[in-house]
Amino acid sequence: MNDWPDRRTGDRSERYGRGSASPQPEGARSMPHIQRRPAQPRTPQRPQVPPQSQGYDDRYQDGGYQDGGYGSSPEPGYDSGYNTGQVYGSGSGDSGGRGGGGRRGGGDGGYVQGRPAPDWRRRIKLGALTLVVVVLAVSISTYFWADSKLKREVDLSKVIERPESGDGTNYLIVGSDSREGMSAEEKKRLRTGSAEGKRTDSMMILHDGSNGPTLISLPRDSNVEIPTFVGSESGKKFQGTGRQVKLNAAYAEDGPELLVRTVEFNTGLHIDHYVEIGFGGFAKIVDAIGGVEMDIPKAFKDKKSGADFQAGKQTLNGEQSLAFVRTRYAFAGSDLDRTKNQQKFLAALASQTATPSTIINPFKLYPTMGAGLDTLIVDKDMSLWALGNMFFAMKGVTGGEGTSMNMPISGSVGGNLVWDKAKVKQLVQQLNNDEKVTVKGN
Repeated sequence: MNDWPDRRTGDRSERYGRGSASPQPEGARSMPHIQRRPAQPRTPQRPQVPPQSQGYDDRYQDGGYQDGGYGSSPEPGYDSGYNTGQVYGSGSGDSGGRGGGGRRGGGDGGYVQGRPAPDWRRRIKLGALTLVVVVLAVSISTYFWADSKLKREVDLSKVIERPESGDGTNYLIVGSDSREGMSAEEKKRLRTGSAEGKRTDSMMILHDGSNGPTLISLPRDSNVEIPTFVGSESGKKFQGTGRQVKLNAAYAEDGPELLVRTVEFNTGLHIDHYVEIGFGGFAKIVDAIGGVEMDIPKAFKDKKSGADFQAGKQTLNGEQSLAFVRTRYAFAGSDLDRTKNQQKFLAALASQTATPSTIINPFKLYPTMGAGLDTLIVDKDMSLWALGNMFFAMKGVTGGEGTSMNMPISGSVGGNLVWDKAKVKQLVQQLNNDEKVTVKGN
């Protein structure tokens, strides 16, 4: 096998060197001359800098390596892929800078490929988009969390012979003396007693309409008639006999459904939603927001409720707040004066809760919502959106946008307060038509 290039002269028998059979001395012979073809020019793939003083060429610069022989020329168009000695973006001296430096070098004009300047407009857009996505995700998860905590236990479909709905939305808001979930220590501290069952301690109608909210207190000692109704548990129909009782007796007899039925029958006003909160939940909400500031015009004290207040501005905690809204024996107007304090306090609670410092602060928002939602009982059709509307309507009562009043009273019978039927009829008509309320209450 011939292991010399094809263009050499001589044959194997004329080899020279150690072990050669030729009679000629080794120095008398010369290396055969090899013809070389010029290398094909290559199109540069990227900007090049001039070769350095002694550039290294893997192809030995003046020849290729083919078929195991040294010195043979590459075929036309052949590209071995080896570096030809040019240096890109690196080197020393006058190479023009370091690779990846993002600038043009000096010296002989060497070029370093630059990195583009930061696109701050794009970064700001991406940051804003990320923030929006995070806020939406938190808001949506909070909504579903809060919605899942609502106790939808009142079925208004069981209420029969209901009046037609008017304009706006009517909420029946009830404060019960329920001790559910309270420990013996809490009952003692809050002076709630340990009575079994539930009774209504306060009742209000909140109308939310285009002419601003209207908050109407229904004294629990109001004289009302128990109409025909269907038992919420038994499903049995109980025929009305014209029986006259205090309003809170309706709740004690058959719960929220009979209370709604009694209010609608005696007023002619359609109730859209029902909301109830117990003693424990009420106190926890107040403590969760850090107390409620009240301006008490005159000092009063009541042993039964535990109230002991001085005149002037002060911040009430949960225990003090509960005592404030329950007190009636310390006032000349008894239940009527108590309902006025309840309205004043609830409006202040709503106003001080619906603030940026509470809404955007998760350390206040979640405890407040948790405390309220854990003890709220609402109707089956109540949505979290409707509950929020009720809350902000309550806030509007003290913001100069609405009206607060007691149900108009014409006198009393057997210790029960009798409603003024003419004024009540006018009031209900204005509410149904969503007109500005001009009727004055007690």
